[in-house]
Formats: sequence, C-alpha cells, structure tokens
Amino acid sequence: MTDRTTDTDGGLLERHTTGEDRVRMVARQLSEPQTANWIATEAEWSHEPTKRVLLRLVDDGVLRQDTSGSHTTYYPDYRQQAMQEAMRLRDGNHTAEELTERITDMKDQIRAWEIEFDAQSPNQLRATVADDGLTPEEEAQRREIARNWEHLQRRIQIVGFAVREWDFLTPETERAEASN
Repeated sequence: MTDRTTDTDGGLLERHTTGEDRVRMVARQLSEPQTANWIATEAEWSHEPTKRVLLRLVDDGVLRQDTSGSHTTYYPDYRQQAMQEAMRLRDGNHTAEELTERITDMKDQIRAWEIEFDAQSPNQLRATVADDGLTPEEEAQRREIARNWEHLQRRIQIVGFAVREWDFLTPETERAEASN
C-alpha cells in the first residue's frame, strides 16, 4: 500500500475529514466575506449542515456574520485571529528583539515598494495598473505586490502587538515559574 498525499480519485481529503471539519477549515481561511453556499461548495458539503456549522462558529466567536447585504456572509473574527497569532508568536522560539527585527524588515520592504512605484499605499499601487505602457505581466506583478503590501501591513500590526504586549502574553506556566 502506498502513502497517498494528494486528493486523487476524489477522496483522500474526504476520507480523512468530516464535512464539519472541512467547513471549519474553509471558514478559518477566508480572506473576505463569503456566503454559506460558497463555503459549502468549497467544503464539498451540502448547504444546510454547512449553515448550521457556520452559525455555531458565529456563536463561538470564531466567525462574524453580516446580514446587511442581499446575502448573509461570514468572515473570520480578525481580532480573535490576531490575538491567537500574537500568542503563537510569543510562545514560539523568537525573542522580542527578533520580532522587532522582523517589523523593521517588513517596513523596509514597504518603503522599497513606495520608492519603486512612487505609491504611498497598496491602492495607489493598484491605480498604476491603469497607466499606459504596462505589459500584462507588469500589471499582474503590481496587483500581487499590492496584495503582499496589505499582508505586510497586517503582519506589522500583529507582530507589533505581540512585542508591545510581550509580558501580558506570557503563558501562565512561565509566569508561575518566574514568581517562584
């Protein structure tokens, strides 16, 4: 018997996860609000059970629900995700100084893009796609850089929070050991 690591023949993923597991995985990876139908399709599960799982995730504070539009959408609670990521950074194998260096590196990259493209924000960079004379590859590159720029801005906020709240984010076991 061979070790299969891909989802061939339509089923390795399905054989190792339940529909609820797949909905939870899809929901936690959302980068923009999506409908229950979209999530159900991505999770390869039917609409009604998907909706029940999504409502439980909303009740648990994992997801947010927006009913203001024509369709109800779901998206991650970005505050909870940011807090969990800050705790992972604090609990990881990094020092506050190493994380501070990461912030500097990310800010340096953003400054380089600002200079290279004469843009002060990701949306200003996106607007340059309308410039005449750009090849399709250059347009795609600018869109990708704009997405990376936004990602780095979010990372700077989260890593900065982890550094700022370093002591507060200390695991209880470390606090107990330090007080003994």
